[in-house]
Amino acid sequence: MSGIGSRLRQERERLGLSQKNFGEIGGVEANAQGKYENGGRAPKADYLSRVAERGVDILYVLTGTPTPTQLENLSQIEEKVLGNYRAMFKEDQDAIHRLTSTLAEHSTSSNGKSRSSTQDS
Repeated sequence: MSGIGSRLRQERERLGLSQKNFGEIGGVEANAQGKYENGGRAPKADYLSRVAERGVDILYVLTGTPTPTQLENLSQIEEKVLGNYRAMFKEDQDAIHRLTSTLAEHSTSSNGKSRSSTQDS
């Protein structure tokens, strides 16, 4: 499997979400999500917009080219966290990914806003 569907699945898995949860974010049922991922159906723009708001790299999904990440604007703490992460064994990186995905999901579960965006208000 290659193309948009497989990249969409990769992004869903990267975020640690089930097809049902991911479909809910995009405003579709789990069976539609499955069809998107297996290439049986093409996602529409409104769906892509919704999942992009939750961290999906839409450029990657559509083209296979990841969106470049700007690292020059990282705070000192972010640089330290990233440096520590890169120094870890793969298994530990996987655990950190699961932890941060879960924390982010909990942070955005109320009103669809992240904790930092609600603190800025």
